[in-house]
Order: sequence, then C-alpha cells, then structure tokens
Amino acid sequence: MKLDVNRLTQEDLQAALFARSTSEILSDFPVDLLTGAPKPAAVLIPMFYDRNAWHVLFIRRTSSLAEHGGQVAFPGGRSDPDDQSAIETALRETQEEIGLVPEDVVVLGQLHKLITITNYEVTPFIGIIPWPYSFRRAESEVARIFSIPLEWLVDPQNYEERQRLLPEPYAPIKVIYFKPYDQEILWGVSARIVLDFIDLLTT
Repeated sequence: MKLDVNRLTQEDLQAALFARSTSEILSDFPVDLLTGAPKPAAVLIPMFYDRNAWHVLFIRRTSSLAEHGGQVAFPGGRSDPDDQSAIETALRETQEEIGLVPEDVVVLGQLHKLITITNYEVTPFIGIIPWPYSFRRAESEVARIFSIPLEWLVDPQNYEERQRLLPEPYAPIKVIYFKPYDQEILWGVSARIVLDFIDLLTT
C-alpha cells in the first residue's frame, strides 16, 4: 500500500525518528579517498504543513560560494568552536542563512550522519516550522528559498541514481538526482539525506 505522507502527524514523525538508531554513518564513496578527519557540520530539514500537505524547505546556495556553490541544499553549515552541540550548529546556521529563529523550530529528531566527498560529517535534523513565515535571506550565501511537497519527494519516479567517476583505482559511485521541480534540481548530498528520510518513512 502506498504511504499517504500527508496523513502523518508530527507525533508519527517524531516516533519514527525516536525508534531508529542514529549510530550509522552513511557514505557512498571510499573513505580512504579523504585526507584527515572529517569536519563536523549540521543541517536543518525544515518541514511545514500547508493546504493539507507536508512540504520540505530548501535553499539554493549562491554560485559564488567556494564549496557547493549554486547547489540546492538544506540550511546549515560547519560547526563553530563555540557550538555546544550539532543541533546548535544547525539552528545557528539556519538563522544566519534564512532568518529562521531557533525558538520557532520544533526539533523532532536526527537522521543518520553523512560523510561528504568534501570531507564533512553532516548531522541532519528534522524540524517543524510555522507557516507562513517571514524569512530573511543572507544574500551572500542564499540565492533562493523554496519548498517541495513531501509527497513528490517520496515518489520513486521522481529520482534516479547516476554514476560519478572517481580517480583510478576507485570504482564509480552512485549519485542521486531528482527531476527538476520549480526549475530547481535536487542532487548529491542533500538528495542522499532526503532518501534517508524517505527510507525512515517507508520501512
């Protein structure tokens, strides 16, 4: 039976996250390809309920950024020495990037950590936000704020695996690409995080 994600309650989402172990660290490429310890980072996956449907909030980073410029992403970033926890990193970065006040976020839980090919260890958190909301975009970092319906994201017809070549002797790795939505293409690390969330909802 197809999952009707729009009938999920906040309590359903929180229970699913609570029941799942977060000890696993995801990586789709050989970790010996990286040099040194991964840098800690965290992102927020903001969700809101509007017109009887769940939506997931994304940003598109400005093309001028040195890392992941021009890519669709979740708000978040690298941990600062003063951050007391990963969730503090995610909420601080989110406020800096899109003006979402931490007190306005109901944090439900954490997904699996993910090692990126740029050598970050990213901790994703699911959070419910009020809607509508007056965002304040950091123009030097964020080109656009937009959302995608969760129902569209969970449809397997809307994403596919492609291959990315690595230097020899490594085999190609898989990279997730979603179809364009509202002229935006979700792929790479953020798409992998979305698939982990989908796996949580459908298993």
